[in-house]
Amino acid sequence: MADDTEKGNAREGEAGGLTRRSILKLSPLLLLAGCDMTPEGRTESFLRTFQKFNDWFQAKVFDRSRLSTEYSAAELTPEEGFRVNGKDDDPPDIDPATWTLAVEGLVARPGTYTLASISSLPKRVMNTRHVCVEGWSMVPRWGGTPLGEFLRMVGADPGAKYLSVESADDYTTSYDMPSALHPQTLLCYEAYDKPLTLPHGAPVRIVMPTKLGYKSAKWIRKLTVTDEKTGGYWEDQGYDWFAGI
Repeated sequence: MADDTEKGNAREGEAGGLTRRSILKLSPLLLLAGCDMTPEGRTESFLRTFQKFNDWFQAKVFDRSRLSTEYSAAELTPEEGFRVNGKDDDPPDIDPATWTLAVEGLVARPGTYTLASISSLPKRVMNTRHVCVEGWSMVPRWGGTPLGEFLRMVGADPGAKYLSVESADDYTTSYDMPSALHPQTLLCYEAYDKPLTLPHGAPVRIVMPTKLGYKSAKWIRKLTVTDEKTGGYWEDQGYDWFAGI
């Protein structure tokens, strides 16, 4: 857990991030305001240009050593308030006993990895805020392997630029590599000191407190280390790609 200095810095970072978060909430309005129907019938949006600049700016100011606030046990969202949210109402059909995570792309050791191999790596437990683009937030207690530890184990190319994720419900998203390697980005397999439940993304999900909640993909089944910047389920519909907070 972060010491008092780190907590203070993180809280300042949260305050500074409100402006970006407010901009993200206005994205649907900007999309409508920025659209122009050309004679050829193509829709062009100022938002696309704005988002490219926003992604570039957020990547420039992102500090991999700057931690998000970690909260005390007294500040946790009660377990009964641990909210379920996703693109579909029902979780995919997954057998935890046979689940594996496929890894491919720019890695020295591609293949499939079990939950046992992931959980054998160093574990981090943290109470961090999960912020939804819809405007709500919560502070669960997460537990899992730092994604950076796993990427080192599979021999990810240290010069690779991006990481893309596919989930069992066909959800996709992608990250810049510095965000993937942030010490608080987890391959999460526990919540509230218990194994994740299926509605919350079991057996393994991404937890990324430096970004909005739609970047914390559930039910992950494949990671691809790449130099190609891909999109994602929500990103391809106009949501911010970097999604920093």
